[in-house]
Amino acid sequence: MLKKRYPYYLASRPSAPNHDLEVTDKYTGKVACRVALADASAIRVGIGAAVRSQAALAAFAPDQRQAVLEHCVARFTERREELALALCIEAGKPIRDARGEVTRLIDTFKIAAGEAVRIDGAVLEMAISPRTRGYRGFVKRVPIGPCSFVSPFNFPLNLVAHKVAPAIAAGCPWVLKPASRTPIGALIIGEVLAETDLPLGSFSILPCHRDGADLFTTDERFKLLSFTGSAAVGWDLKARAGKKKVVLELGGNAACIVDADQRRDLDHVVERLVFGAFYQSGQSCISVQRVYVHASLYAELRKRLVKATKALKAGNPRKETTFIGPMIEVAAAKKLQGWIDDAVAAGASVLCGGTRRGAMLQATVLEDVPKGAAIEAEEAFGPVVLLKPYDTFEQALRAVNASRYGLQAGVFTHDIRHAMRAWDELIVGGVIVNDVPSWRVDHMPYGGVKDSGLGREGVRYAIEDMTERRLVVIRD
Repeated sequence: MLKKRYPYYLASRPSAPNHDLEVTDKYTGKVACRVALADASAIRVGIGAAVRSQAALAAFAPDQRQAVLEHCVARFTERREELALALCIEAGKPIRDARGEVTRLIDTFKIAAGEAVRIDGAVLEMAISPRTRGYRGFVKRVPIGPCSFVSPFNFPLNLVAHKVAPAIAAGCPWVLKPASRTPIGALIIGEVLAETDLPLGSFSILPCHRDGADLFTTDERFKLLSFTGSAAVGWDLKARAGKKKVVLELGGNAACIVDADQRRDLDHVVERLVFGAFYQSGQSCISVQRVYVHASLYAELRKRLVKATKALKAGNPRKETTFIGPMIEVAAAKKLQGWIDDAVAAGASVLCGGTRRGAMLQATVLEDVPKGAAIEAEEAFGPVVLLKPYDTFEQALRAVNASRYGLQAGVFTHDIRHAMRAWDELIVGGVIVNDVPSWRVDHMPYGGVKDSGLGREGVRYAIEDMTERRLVVIRD
């Protein structure tokens, strides 16, 4: 069970000046626990502590950083069920999905432990002309300095891990703002980090309201801001971030193409589409939102997809059989239902779902959605998928690209030419062939283009952003 009260972590230590932040059980709507809420003065203290710890953390040897990360792997493994239950309660995540996220948390820290001792440098050949003979050049990576992290509600463990674990591996102090609706997972990570010998002050985990979080963006002592969340908020933060480096992992409107050669594999395709569209109630930036199906397969795939969607069990996320849990709040479910209703009014058809009770929105399949409707053009971030037939592969590629987002896309095909063409022509950060765009492994470069963001996550790629190259030249 969750504790009734949680401190925040300020300068590596638990602190509870209040318990003003209520965290609700997203299924029942009742208060599950209370959390210490940081104000601007606490955030300033955390930033100052990170600055002061910078030298000590930079001197903290790679094997020591690795030991910290390995400790986290062991403790998260021991506390696996507690962490899963926290996700289930604070995020409304079905328990099977919650366990999967805990596994990814462990994987991410495990990957970071390996990377901590192989952050490489280079020998730079200097003898490019007679005047440069007799010189030797070397390049190494050094920590960029204090980092500001802002994480979202939908993956309260793993998306925190993708900021925190690389920072520890790189030797960067940091201050984290977890989502105020789902702070518990991050605070449990703080509990585990407080057990280690990380230099004092090198991390702070400070839940706070948006109106008190401006320092995470504007404070010039931070050398990097890493934000995961909505496109509107992310690009606004970048505009106000000043001189610091900015990494943005933002929204998506992920599409899948089902090629004409998939008739024998339709059951597999449908199973993966259902997972990609409705996993954790569609609250993922790489959730399958648009599916373009070759006209020769459209009627059969539609029939099978609707049948599989209707069979999904919705309800209490603590039950092992539940696949669809609540959305993060009633307001989010109401907004998405409004988009569905608007699309229907404009000519779309609801093949299944489309109704809501509280924060529970039924898994919904739509077709004939007019181009430009909000549900088609924007990020739904909920359990809704749109179907549309196409005649040629070129049409499908153009349809996928006709979005202001570009995070990941999926292509089901046995034609290697189509697979490679999709990789060449789709304007996205990643193309997943013969699976859904929702598929992710935590060591791969992950991020988007266009309104979907800037930079890449994935442990090694995050470390690159959290370090700078430093040159030394020696004359013989």
